[in-house]
Amino acid sequence: MSVEVERKFVSNADTLKTLEEIGVCVGQCQFRDKYFDTPKFDLTLKDMWLRKRQGCWELKCPTTGNRTKESSGEQSKAAALCSRYREITDLPEIQQRVREVIKDICKDRETEASPPQEDESWLSEINLVCFADFTTVRQSFTLEEKGVQIDLDQADFGYHVGEIEVLVPEGGDVQSALEKIERTAGKLGELKRVEGKMNVYLQRNHPEHYAKLLSEHVL
Repeated sequence: MSVEVERKFVSNADTLKTLEEIGVCVGQCQFRDKYFDTPKFDLTLKDMWLRKRQGCWELKCPTTGNRTKESSGEQSKAAALCSRYREITDLPEIQQRVREVIKDICKDRETEASPPQEDESWLSEINLVCFADFTTVRQSFTLEEKGVQIDLDQADFGYHVGEIEVLVPEGGDVQSALEKIERTAGKLGELKRVEGKMNVYLQRNHPEHYAKLLSEHVL
């Protein structure tokens, strides 16, 4: 299990030009994301994001201090610009975590004792439905900073966003990752804070869901 430390920023032609000048393009890809939750948003209201990307499952869970409040000092300001999530990719563990969260809903179905399933039948068993489905074209770059990846994403619903990302092993040095992200951001110029793809997708397509997450301070 790893922790994804990430800072999003406005992506435009100037950003791409800078990256082409000072970085190395390590590839371009296209992928489709499908996100799942219960009709009452039991997962996302706990800031848990279950998705299937190109046939692979992933569950993003918040870490302690995921929403660090700004205080005095540059370090805390830099931390406030970043998000931190645990990334779980083992399907049986994902199913276990999800069942634990919504066990009150499916308490009469004996779902916690169900064996792991590779197909998608487990979704309907615990009332999970797809609430977001979109495709992204991504260009990835690296700079001199080891372990840092910069992604420029273009979603098929007309939204562009950049991400500076560092993966840290569970229990690893998150502060070091924050410092790497801050140095990388400095090399790219003045990067304005911006909403992620999911925030914008929900705001445009599912305003009720978006408003609920805002009211519960998830977004």
